[in-house]
Amino acid sequence: MEIVIIILAVVGLVVLLASFVTIKQGSIGVVTVFGKFQRILRPGLNMRIPFIEMIFSRVSIQNRSVELEFQATTMDQANVNFKAMLLFSVLDQAEETIKNVAFKFLDEKSLMIALSRTIEGSIRSFVATKKQSEILMLRTEIVHEVKQQLDNTLEGWGYHLIDLQLNDIAFDETIMKSMAKVVASNNLKAAAENEGQALLITKTKSAEAEGNAIKIAAEAEKIAAQLRGQGVALFREEVAKGMAEAAKEMHSANLDSSFILFSMWTEAIRHFAEHGKGNTIFLDGSSDSMKRTMQELMSISKVSSIVNTDEQKA
Repeated sequence: MEIVIIILAVVGLVVLLASFVTIKQGSIGVVTVFGKFQRILRPGLNMRIPFIEMIFSRVSIQNRSVELEFQATTMDQANVNFKAMLLFSVLDQAEETIKNVAFKFLDEKSLMIALSRTIEGSIRSFVATKKQSEILMLRTEIVHEVKQQLDNTLEGWGYHLIDLQLNDIAFDETIMKSMAKVVASNNLKAAAENEGQALLITKTKSAEAEGNAIKIAAEAEKIAAQLRGQGVALFREEVAKGMAEAAKEMHSANLDSSFILFSMWTEAIRHFAEHGKGNTIFLDGSSDSMKRTMQELMSISKVSSIVNTDEQKA
């Protein structure tokens, strides 16, 4: 009798212990009864009917990631290699959603195959409508297109796509080399154009500077010529005034004014001799030439006297 009691106690303890089940945080327990879905268990300590209600699976509701590598072909028959990172999770914690996640696929491997092939197919169909030169500029458009096509499909499986990152987009080695040559040639072309523009600007500025220098030099020459003309005029004016004053003094002293002219003539010859720096000056020393020269000087003196008289009257 005591043995029966002990056996019953042990069985009761086992049944009691089997009635409790623990679900970890981040997971949802799926309970079946004789192979049919019964209910879900939330994280923590839960009760069940032992030996009747079975834990079919524990569905993770945490974010999950997977890396994909595949190849696609463009419209112009260029092979493009993709490396992508997929981030997804269970859509929500509703019972129907958990039921879809638990029973849609045979196992985790089947889910991953279906998910990766679906994404590859979406990207390949999009890339097939684009040219090689467009692919590198359409990274965002590719991601948007894939997300738009996958949303309904994944929701039917109980999942939703959080993010899709195309980490690497690469072409075959031959295409990469040809693209590098195109980039290099474009860079050389741009460098040559920039160099030509720089040379044109340099020559233009040089021509402008030379033109400005010529203009400044011409202005300076013009001013210098004006100043030289003014100096000569002042010199002639002072000479005329001096000759007039000297003539007046000699006239008041009853002396012949031609003496002044002769004195100026001899002073000029002496100046030529002192400052000629080796240059040869030919002068007619005959009496006729002297007489003619004196007459010309006297006529100049008379003209100067008339001009001074007119100025004084004015």
